[in-house]
Amino acid sequence: MTHEDEAQVVEQIRDGRERIVRELSKVIIGQEEVIEQLLICLFAGGHCLITGAPGLAKTLLVSSVAKIFHLNFQRIQFTPDLMPADITGTEILEQSADGHRQLQFVKGPIFANVILADEINRTPPKTQAALLEAMQEHQVTAGGQRFELEEPFFVLATQNPIEMEGTYPLPEAQLDRFLFNVLIDYLPPKDELAVVMQTTSTKPEPIEPIFTGEDVARFHAAVRRVPIAESIAAYAVRLVAATRPGRDGTPDFVNQYASWGAGLRAAQTLVLGAKARALLNGHAHVRTEDIQALAHPTLRHRVLLSYRAEAEGFNVENLVTRLLQEIPTEV
Repeated sequence: MTHEDEAQVVEQIRDGRERIVRELSKVIIGQEEVIEQLLICLFAGGHCLITGAPGLAKTLLVSSVAKIFHLNFQRIQFTPDLMPADITGTEILEQSADGHRQLQFVKGPIFANVILADEINRTPPKTQAALLEAMQEHQVTAGGQRFELEEPFFVLATQNPIEMEGTYPLPEAQLDRFLFNVLIDYLPPKDELAVVMQTTSTKPEPIEPIFTGEDVARFHAAVRRVPIAESIAAYAVRLVAATRPGRDGTPDFVNQYASWGAGLRAAQTLVLGAKARALLNGHAHVRTEDIQALAHPTLRHRVLLSYRAEAEGFNVENLVTRLLQEIPTEV
């Protein structure tokens, strides 16, 4: 990519943010921070876990984003009886015109650009693991054969944090594959009233596609070329390292309340996400504010709290907030 091509892509991203928000406003009211974090995830080329109560438009948001990027979208409703083959596909016995029988692989819904894994924590670990290879390697292995997934490929999973009966918590290895854990909360009364008025009077306008899959691939390359000062990257590393109890320099409150900290992938996520955020906001390089803005969605699903923290009502949000207050941005 030439310098002129790269400049054109950067300009396309900056202009595209306003167009994306304008299209999403046809069906989504409010939730600006959630939309920004989801866009950062897509522009950085990562998967996203969306946590929120039912009825907060999680599914609508994901499907609308897929339409804007003109990507092939598939929704998989996770249930306790869902099997791995229901996701990846299965082999069937077919008879050819000359009478010979042979096994033919029929691709499952995982073969799409955007996968909405709805209520992912409602299915057993065996089925959840069917997503793991696809999320990490962008491929599916079935019947001894490897099938490449079409790029770009994103898994956007939702889970309900309230009703835990009959659910299966995601394994830590799979949680770590999600770039962010985005929280969707209830809207302010003013926005909630606007949703009620809009959805009970007229049908929403159709979402118009803005970008293509090829555009997304160029965006991924442009994001990785955004410059970041070594001192800012070092701050991201220090922030992540401070979540690990029992290490030199770990704050006392982390030793008290955390039983396991975030790994190396969290620091990579912070830096890559900060590059995407800088580009979306029209900045030429990563700033400290970009790292700090993404600390909560990056760390909230990667830090395990101790029983003491649960007993005292100390949650991950509190821990990350205190880290941002106590870890110096420069050394």
